[in-house]
Amino acid sequence: MEKDVIVEQADVNSSPKQHLDQLFAQLKRERDPDKASSIANEIRTEWNDSGSATVNLLMQWADKAIEEKRNPAALDFLDEAIALKPDYAESWNRRATLNFVMGNYRKSMSDIERVLDLEPRHFGALSGMAAILSNSGNDQLTLKAWERFLDVYPAERTAQEQVNTLSEKLAGNRT
Repeated sequence: MEKDVIVEQADVNSSPKQHLDQLFAQLKRERDPDKASSIANEIRTEWNDSGSATVNLLMQWADKAIEEKRNPAALDFLDEAIALKPDYAESWNRRATLNFVMGNYRKSMSDIERVLDLEPRHFGALSGMAAILSNSGNDQLTLKAWERFLDVYPAERTAQEQVNTLSEKLAGNRT
């Protein structure tokens, strides 16, 4: 519990970027999957605040539209959020996710690349990249994406399993 207290104290005295940096450092060090998941959820909470009430509202409207399967409306809201605040990685990530769900893999990958330009540690975007690369059948690039993910979030079990499976598969292909 001491760790949580330190994080709370850091909130008061640091900028959102410094707080995120502290959370990412904790995520990288944490080996317990449950504790790491809690840290990852804190990071997601930070990502969900754009710093703009208007952009936050557009993101909420996009989420509601996605929930209601109104994907064109959701894309419009996300496009507007991106136009208003192009340096807000989460709007790009949300649009990448929606494009992925809609089967628009090229658009999704393009948005993922933008997310990673803005926030190279965005583990959600890295897992999305791995999913797209996996669908394309490129095991080598899929493995690299999962390895990048684990560099940020080492305790995530699904990513660990993916790396193990792909490593074994690729090692088998070399013999």
